Amino acid sequence: MLQLKKVFAFSLPLFIASGCLFAQDGKTIYKTYCGGCHGALLQGNTAPKLIKTDWKYGRDRGAIIRNIKFGIKSTEMIGFGKILKDDDINSVADFVIASQKVPPDAIRPIPDRLITKDYILKVEKLVTKDINTPWGIEFVDAHRALITERSGGIHWMIDGKLDPEPIKGLPKTYAQNTGGYMDLALDPDYSKNGWVYFAFSQAIGNSEDKDAAGMTKVVRGKIVDHQWTNEETLFEVPDSLKVSGGNRWGCRLLFDKEGFLYFSIGDMARAMDSQDAGKPSGKVFRIYSDGSIPKDNPFVKRKGALPAIFTIGNRNVQGITLHPVTGQIWATEHGPMGGDELNILKKGANYGWPLITYGVDYSGDIVSKETRKVGMEQPIVQWTPSIAVCPAEFINSNLFSKWKNNLLVGALAFEEIRRLVIENNKVTKQEIILKGVGRVRDLKTGPDGALYVLLNNPDMVLRISPEKKL
Repeated sequence: MLQLKKVFAFSLPLFIASGCLFAQDGKTIYKTYCGGCHGALLQGNTAPKLIKTDWKYGRDRGAIIRNIKFGIKSTEMIGFGKILKDDDINSVADFVIASQKVPPDAIRPIPDRLITKDYILKVEKLVTKDINTPWGIEFVDAHRALITERSGGIHWMIDGKLDPEPIKGLPKTYAQNTGGYMDLALDPDYSKNGWVYFAFSQAIGNSEDKDAAGMTKVVRGKIVDHQWTNEETLFEVPDSLKVSGGNRWGCRLLFDKEGFLYFSIGDMARAMDSQDAGKPSGKVFRIYSDGSIPKDNPFVKRKGALPAIFTIGNRNVQGITLHPVTGQIWATEHGPMGGDELNILKKGANYGWPLITYGVDYSGDIVSKETRKVGMEQPIVQWTPSIAVCPAEFINSNLFSKWKNNLLVGALAFEEIRRLVIENNKVTKQEIILKGVGRVRDLKTGPDGALYVLLNNPDMVLRISPEKKL
């Protein structure tokens, strides 16, 4: 984004010492500190131009402010947080945004075609309205899918069209911060028993108070016509383990080949709780489909530990998928600023958060100086700057024969779908196949073999399929 104008390097300490650093208009501050590198008219110079539509490191106002304040790791962009006041940084961001021909956060047109290394892909826009922050999608058959909405709803999508009648009788959720309805899954024997599983944030008394104590809850039930019925609680902690003002709730669900149900809970902005087996946040859990605990879970016999825990030290798992050949469970995990991770989940393993990390806190403070410790797992790959990695889906579709067993991951902040080539549990190649049209919340292979994509901002469902091999 913005780089310090070199000509001011010698005079800056005197400028600060003189007490002359005060809130100014964004244009003046930009010319003083940024124009030498990015151009007085944002046209670019020794640093990239800032009149653009491709915002690689995030295009919302918050992302632009963070990039100015803290810099962008692994680039030449330094942070200005110790040089400029917050009001000045906000003013610069507003000036940059106001100077754009196309507002950074404007809705981008969805392309009809995508050119990749192996395919020309056809993009179809299915659901484009009347859906509110879609979070998870699961197909029940060739014609119907269920979609969760973070605000607390579930809808049918029938033959690519949203059923306007929502599911009734659903539990109330606590849709504060990043909370609300999250992922859903179908029982491996859904065609016989009809069980639907989903996770949501729940607060004590279902309060609307943003500081209410809460925690992620997992339930199952059945949908008869448009009615939620037969609800059963599979995972819920006592009130004493719920936290106030929590953030990063999780939660992805996955059934493995043996019928175990895995689900994640984020660290709830309580980083060290991720290392405490007696607390639910910052973990991945494993249970049976009825909520009972497998006897071989790694913490079953540890006094004071939650017996459903499968792994610890997970900051916020946002994608979880099963390798079609090995059966290994792969998971994507949000880092703070930097240090997004791709991991293979292993029973009883510790993934290190917050004792080891490749990222820094949103304040710019160091979370840990360590990136490795004995007894803690290293990621298969880490992304710095953070792409805000989210869903994960292995390709096991004959439509994408050239991509068999490749891994697709979606990104929120970077608004991407990436294809990862994996060999011997190592990522050997990455290809960006979609960029800059919305926050990629979920990816799912449909019964027809096509890829279905849930976007946020704009809220939309896409269908992507090969049109031609290259």
